[in-house]
Amino acid sequence: MQRQSKIILAVSVLALGVLACQAVMGGGGGTPSVSPTGSGPSFGDLISSDDFSDGRWGTGTDTDSSIEYTNETLQMIVFKQNLFVWSSPPDDQDYENVHMEVTVINNNTDPTTAFGIMCNQQVIDDSFYYFAMTPAGQYAIARAAVGQSDFFLTNNNEWSFSDLIAENASSYRVGVDCGNGALTLYVDGQRVDSVSDSTYTNGGVALFTWSGKEATSADVSFDDFEARELR
Repeated sequence: MQRQSKIILAVSVLALGVLACQAVMGGGGGTPSVSPTGSGPSFGDLISSDDFSDGRWGTGTDTDSSIEYTNETLQMIVFKQNLFVWSSPPDDQDYENVHMEVTVINNNTDPTTAFGIMCNQQVIDDSFYYFAMTPAGQYAIARAAVGQSDFFLTNNNEWSFSDLIAENASSYRVGVDCGNGALTLYVDGQRVDSVSDSTYTNGGVALFTWSGKEATSADVSFDDFEARELR
């Protein structure tokens, strides 16, 4: 899955926000601090949290997309089909062995819209892992590398469906484990899938939205972000 990238820099009070686009395709109410069901890693001290009540993450608007603070959330709207946009937190630090969660609000977005969390972003912005899901019930855990096609580590490099993802819900609590050689996706406290990969061991994090190939709209908002130590 080949990606073509355009980067727009937007500086907020304390943060450098990065917006990028990529040429690929692209519900359960969410509440903070959902403990995933089943056995698995335990979570330690809180590293970072944000309720998006002030403008610290990267923002910016152009003809293709908009990332702005709205009603104490971080809203991402994509006007162009098949576009990947992201925003980074204000701490600009590398994370290693981390569990993250965020509530994603579905603003009547097209069901093919993908959204989620990025981790272990390298100095070269196009190298990272990302955990994606859609309101249609699809998901993927993927590795991006500069100069290469993205590789879906789940389901033989294809999108997969999960009965654990409620279709067209008003919101989702998306969680990920990123570390110790494992990548795990949770939705509304349920473990959806997990894979092993150790290409990247630490790096930056971000939230993203990805419009579908034939999407009529891509509009979601993020709220109540948390990052904790992964033990």
